[in-house]
Amino acid sequence: MKNICRSFILLIALLASNLNAKDITFVDTAGRQVTLPEGGVDRAMLGAGRMVYAIASIFGKDANMFDKIVGMKSDLRKYDPDAYRKYLAKFPQLKDIPEFGSPYQADFSIEKAIAMKAQVVILNLGNLYKAQESGIIVKLKKAGIETVFIDFRQAPMRNTVPSLLVLGKVFGKQAKALEVIDFYITQIQRVTSKIALIKDTNRPTVFIENAAGSGWFDCCSTYGDTNMGRFINVAGGYNIASQLFGGYRGQVSPEFLFKKDPDIIIGTGANWAEAVPTTKSVLLGYKTNKEDVQKRISDLANRKGWNTLKAVKTKRFYSIYHQFYNSPFNFVAIQHFAKAFYPKVFKDLDPDATFKEYHEKFLPVSYEGQFWAKYN
Repeated sequence: MKNICRSFILLIALLASNLNAKDITFVDTAGRQVTLPEGGVDRAMLGAGRMVYAIASIFGKDANMFDKIVGMKSDLRKYDPDAYRKYLAKFPQLKDIPEFGSPYQADFSIEKAIAMKAQVVILNLGNLYKAQESGIIVKLKKAGIETVFIDFRQAPMRNTVPSLLVLGKVFGKQAKALEVIDFYITQIQRVTSKIALIKDTNRPTVFIENAAGSGWFDCCSTYGDTNMGRFINVAGGYNIASQLFGGYRGQVSPEFLFKKDPDIIIGTGANWAEAVPTTKSVLLGYKTNKEDVQKRISDLANRKGWNTLKAVKTKRFYSIYHQFYNSPFNFVAIQHFAKAFYPKVFKDLDPDATFKEYHEKFLPVSYEGQFWAKYN
């Protein structure tokens, strides 16, 4: 009789706990309704390893986000190895998290996601159509796994805040997400409040070279009015490629660049030396060598014919950390751009100090290295 009573009590307790377990439904950056546990998931797969930048931000200084991640793509380790090693030093379990192929290709294993007991797979908005065409969303749904889309890349000025809100709901970190958003908006406004007073006729012309010298692109891969290209316009410059591309990125000819002869040229760079040993990019990031940075930016500035360009002759030739293009840290790029475009207007703005403060407030890893360089 006692055993029956004990079993009955356990059953009632189990039913009560299920009744108390609530779900929340919200809209992701693709405009899709998603339903997840109200307190956040315990098992997430990342469709891009560099989503760690944003997820780490909303977890804060001490919380271990990798307790909630059961699988991720390999891009953080491959294309930002300095950041990967910093997170690995803080959270050794990172090395044991399984890596998988592209979620948008046929070789992605639904069975692996099921075996990992994933509750959600987080994907980049820029790959929404690939995900739809591959059927991954439907297949995951049938397996009881939700998909969520975030975006720090396609339209970061529009979607950084919503993406942080979405991640806050995914992981049950809404309050922390709001803290990050408050900091983010404040830092953007430090630029836009002053840019609003500058006449369009006074804006410098700017060309941004995507992954300059990387070996992945010939000159000159660039952005239209999206991503880094949009950051230029927000910071008060005129991106000379703004009207050229309807999509995310495109290619212009060297002849176009030399004909436009912009006031300012900025290339993106990161530590791609491990992925592409022959890369000529400026290896910006958490582990840098100042002499090597200056040599590399000098080599880029002195490519055949480039020393005739106005931006090189006036030493308004720069390099910026490539990973600002796909992270909630994009406000740092905007601040660097604004200061380079209008040094007198923004003489009191210190983007490196801003990024250091962000690390101290939100990230579990320390600030070090170099994320911006000027050709001397």
